[in-house]
Amino acid sequence: MKAIFKLSMFIMVSILLTGCLYPQEKKKENQIPYEDQIQSVQLAVDTFQESSGGLLPIKNKDMDTPMYLKYPIDFLKLTPQYLSSSPGNAYESGGIYQYVLIDVETKPTVKVIDLRIAEKIREIKTRMKVQGYPPYKETIAKNIYSIDYSKIGYKTEPYVVSPYTNNNLPLVITSTGEIYVDYSSDLFISLQENDHNFSPGDDIRQILSNHSPIVPAYSLPYTIDENNEPVYME
Repeated sequence: MKAIFKLSMFIMVSILLTGCLYPQEKKKENQIPYEDQIQSVQLAVDTFQESSGGLLPIKNKDMDTPMYLKYPIDFLKLTPQYLSSSPGNAYESGGIYQYVLIDVETKPTVKVIDLRIAEKIREIKTRMKVQGYPPYKETIAKNIYSIDYSKIGYKTEPYVVSPYTNNNLPLVITSTGEIYVDYSSDLFISLQENDHNFSPGDDIRQILSNHSPIVPAYSLPYTIDENNEPVYME
């Protein structure tokens, strides 16, 4: 009975926090990664880097931070000298996107992360804390499992909406209890629709961000098998 009460309280708090986190989320302009907004930030980043002797306007992260989360843009370093204000769809302005840099060693490129995905993962983790241990279900790949949502109070399986196809994507859990989005179906479609020269062993996630302003954050590395289909990287 106490566990049920704790779970209910966690869910209520999570819902309240979600509502507070994105107070302007319903504004249409804050939900779309407009190309002109990204280009204006790209120009500001390029100008900052040139004037600072190669430095980038990013927040410091640990070295082991996943690559798509590793270089968040620090708008305090860009405004107002290089940019009048952070874009309306940026988290800092009440939007749902985190602006980040990829390819920082070669050509720093501005992309965005859909933070609604992070919120869904946070919601599931909140319920897992009440459970006390990871709700593993079936083995999908080595150290990767589907999630038994019934053990953490869900009546239907949650999902995230793909920023690439608008399809519903499942989530998976690792042997360490971390939760990730399963982008397999998106990757399969992108591999079929776009030219590429990937070989088994290559991380193929870049094919998604190459054709979209959004990066596949909260994902595990994928490669291709002998049939040119996406599989989790060993």
